[in-house]
Amino acid sequence: MDFSSFVTSLGTSLIIFVVLMLAFTWLNRKPGNAVIYYPNRILRGLDPLEGRTVTRNPLAWIKEAVKASEADVIAVAGVDAAVYLVFLSSVLAILVFSGIILLPVLLPVAATDNGTQSTTDSNSQGTFKNLDKLTMGHIQESSSRLWAFLLGVYWVSFVTYYVLWKSYTHVSDLRAGAKTSAVVKPEEFAVLVRDIPAAPPGQSMKDHVDSYFRALHPETFYKSMVVTDNKKANKIWEEIEGYRKKLARAEVVYAESKTTGKPEGTRPTNKTGFLGLVGPKVDTIDHCNEKIQELLPKLEAEQNITLKEKQQGAALVFFCSKPAAVSASQTIHAQKIDTWTMMEAPEPRQVLWTNLSKKFYEREIRSLIVYGIVFLTVCFYMIPIAFVSAFTTMENLKKYLPFLKKIVDQPEIKTVLEAYLPQIALLVFMALLPTLLMFLSKEEGIPSESHAVRAASGKYFYFIVFNVFLGVTIGGTLYASLKEIIKKPSQIITLLGSSLPKSATFFLTYVALKFFVGYGLELSRLVPLIIFHLKKKFLCKTEAEVKEAWAPSDFGYATRFPNDMLIVTIVLCYSVIAPIIIPFGVVYFGLGWLVARNQALKVYVPRYESNGRMWPHIHTRIVAALIVYQITMLGYIGILRKFYYATFMIPVIAISFIFAYVCKQRFYLAFFHTPLEVACQGTKEIPNMESIYAAYIPPCLSTEKLQDVDQFEDAHSHSLRTTSL
Repeated sequence: MDFSSFVTSLGTSLIIFVVLMLAFTWLNRKPGNAVIYYPNRILRGLDPLEGRTVTRNPLAWIKEAVKASEADVIAVAGVDAAVYLVFLSSVLAILVFSGIILLPVLLPVAATDNGTQSTTDSNSQGTFKNLDKLTMGHIQESSSRLWAFLLGVYWVSFVTYYVLWKSYTHVSDLRAGAKTSAVVKPEEFAVLVRDIPAAPPGQSMKDHVDSYFRALHPETFYKSMVVTDNKKANKIWEEIEGYRKKLARAEVVYAESKTTGKPEGTRPTNKTGFLGLVGPKVDTIDHCNEKIQELLPKLEAEQNITLKEKQQGAALVFFCSKPAAVSASQTIHAQKIDTWTMMEAPEPRQVLWTNLSKKFYEREIRSLIVYGIVFLTVCFYMIPIAFVSAFTTMENLKKYLPFLKKIVDQPEIKTVLEAYLPQIALLVFMALLPTLLMFLSKEEGIPSESHAVRAASGKYFYFIVFNVFLGVTIGGTLYASLKEIIKKPSQIITLLGSSLPKSATFFLTYVALKFFVGYGLELSRLVPLIIFHLKKKFLCKTEAEVKEAWAPSDFGYATRFPNDMLIVTIVLCYSVIAPIIIPFGVVYFGLGWLVARNQALKVYVPRYESNGRMWPHIHTRIVAALIVYQITMLGYIGILRKFYYATFMIPVIAISFIFAYVCKQRFYLAFFHTPLEVACQGTKEIPNMESIYAAYIPPCLSTEKLQDVDQFEDAHSHSLRTTSL
């Protein structure tokens, strides 16, 4: 990419960002848009503009974001949001401290080298028409100047160690503080038990579980809730809820049809066939009422059958105190590892009920199969990405699509296509992947939503390391240099390595596109705003439908963390090869920190709270990205630059592994388990255990006739007792 294409890409992205910022400043002051820009505040019963100075300054939101404390973020958006902000600020600190040394030292070292380059393009006139001249590829082989780049690797590494250690300590304190809160949380008094053996003849599964834990924990055991197969009951319950929504909508339509000239109004009708397009026409209000009355007895009957006959080999066991629950979750209860498996219970809102009953060995086999599929996906997904990254170059477009030659040869169009086409193609491919990985993660038998998010984001991270970082860099080179590789197979390392500094300009524009356009769209919320107003005007009739149309999402950690980790990996790996990428990384994470703070305080509403459980995985992946960076530099400086002192980088790679091991030994167990000293703080009195128990009753089993917890429990207890008699 030449300098004009780079400036065009950067300038266009900046203009788009400024336009989106101005749109945000104008739109968020409109009262009708408050539900899009301040849904978090509205749901908490606050005035959207409370404590906010009305101003036309497009940067006023930055002051509000910076002014808020970490405690404010936790109170509004939870510990997980605060930990995400710690991640952004940690990476920002790593890049700022690294750039303070690398930029003023390495850029002049690379730019002023006048030696002969063997693997990169040279410019005989010495001008900086090509940005590649600011990379390490401009340094001649075996030059003593490479010492500066080697020492730069050490500087980035030790800055990363220091920042990550401080951040791990801080997040550990945040998690402990959340766990010692006086607020009663149902999951802190419950334990999830899986792999329960079959109940003895004549005894229900619930009685079996109760007798087992009452014998082992006679003073602290409260009661148990056996997991049941709720699929059929849930299907009926969802059908009833659907008819209730239709009924509410039909009643509003009927009320609106009543006018002075026609006081009786017009009763709405609909067809009962496929999508309401075919079938007999019926009165909507009467039809919905009839269906609801027809389905309620079916639901009640199915609830009784489910509770009595569909109990499964998993249960939630409740204890009278937090220390008792924590001790039980960390105690080995059975001699065999595949029976009475214990763990801390997830939040009621994030339980994946269908996965709880999966047995120990089934989960192990599922995990192996899923990771096999992920391995194949990583390996073969690289083929289309490598093809696209190579095919979308200007030369290949003109070669394989000759009818486009006249169009792409025009200077304006050529500049825009060179600036954006490869990046957009890559983004489209990457957008298809998260849904697949989340589905695969849940198929492993994972018991909670937050655990599934962690598993999916981990798979996504390793995918992007191989398929984006390596796929774009190496794939393009293989495609472009295939003939030379066939003629001279021994030159493959040199040919591949020579693309590392050259690919930096691609990643510069990729990062710029991500932070200018991506953060601009997130802050302006144009897409949710347009969708909301379209739904409100053409689809919504009831207040519930309007509220559902503007209901905010959460941060979407399953995709957000991996996408940010992609930028971490790119910027780290090119921080010494092409230091000019560091300012782009600083802008990405600095702007990201501001936007995320604004969205946490005003927009997003968390779907669950894991109290920062994601952090050990974030820490491990940052260290993994650091090790990839160190190995890349070792190979590049040692083999391609023929700098024989590159072996001095081997110790820093070993230090990274030692650092990761020490951090895991020191911090990880306090994230995997709740420490007993933490559990003993906070709530001192025994809370209302009935409400804690009721929090875990699935909605499809908690209708009017089963609101009483005792009735729900009795239905569990009499499952096999009656049949045995």
